[in-house]
Amino acid sequence: MAKCNVGFRHCDIREGGRGFCGARSCKDGKVYPNNYGRLTSIALDPIEKKPLRRFHPGTMILSLGSYGCNLRCPFCQNSEISWSDHALSLADSEDGAYTKTFTPEELVEIAKEQKPFGNIGIAFTYNEPLIGYEFVRDTAKLAHDRGLLNVLVSNGTASLEVLYEIAPYIDAMNIDLKGFSREYYNGFLGGSLEMTLEFIKAAVTLCHVELTTLVVPGENDSATEMRELSSWIADLKDSRGSAIGPDIPLHILRYYPRFKLADREPTSFDTIKKLAETAEEKLRYVYSAC
Repeated sequence: MAKCNVGFRHCDIREGGRGFCGARSCKDGKVYPNNYGRLTSIALDPIEKKPLRRFHPGTMILSLGSYGCNLRCPFCQNSEISWSDHALSLADSEDGAYTKTFTPEELVEIAKEQKPFGNIGIAFTYNEPLIGYEFVRDTAKLAHDRGLLNVLVSNGTASLEVLYEIAPYIDAMNIDLKGFSREYYNGFLGGSLEMTLEFIKAAVTLCHVELTTLVVPGENDSATEMRELSSWIADLKDSRGSAIGPDIPLHILRYYPRFKLADREPTSFDTIKKLAETAEEKLRYVYSAC
């Protein structure tokens, strides 16, 4: 048995077993990522799709996804590769069935080949990349060596030890700040608001960061919660203690019915508009998407 220290659960993984995320296993008494290099998704996306609006706008980025996740959001838009029954069985599937394994060297070469089409680098996204942070680290380091940029799209539920290990090779992050109540975060999503806030506080001192909040009706859609969330962002400081929070972009997204929450109505346009106006009381760059 071995203890995994990537996320807040600190899973004790038995020999031959897997952790809660479905992507980390125990072998010979050590934890290793069994999704290393195993991709379920690869696409050339606009940088704005990550979403990043103030980091090389108008460019493209090669986006990679594997499988597994350490949260249990019932509305997940990528449930097929995150935590559905299918996603959690991918570790047992044969390579080529639902995944294809790539080396960091192969992916960096693919990214370089896409430069004529506007590609600036590699984005680690779609599922939760940090449950396989070793692959992110190795690929991002090689990409930097070849003159490419690296983007991380994460739920921010990972230890600072993991963050500091990958940080030298990451140029920008979009981090989900899914809400601002412990009931919603720790209960409804199966996450840790405390760990996410600590991750964000550290990340903004290390690279360009933009944040995303998906507004789910009846869960995190109050003006009070948005005011608390945006006020917390506005108070963030850089490594020298200077205030940078008001300039951190916040993306406020509309919920659409999906996965285990398909019976919930979409977030109204009026709610998104009002919450964006609330966030703008504290933040300069608020982007709403419907």
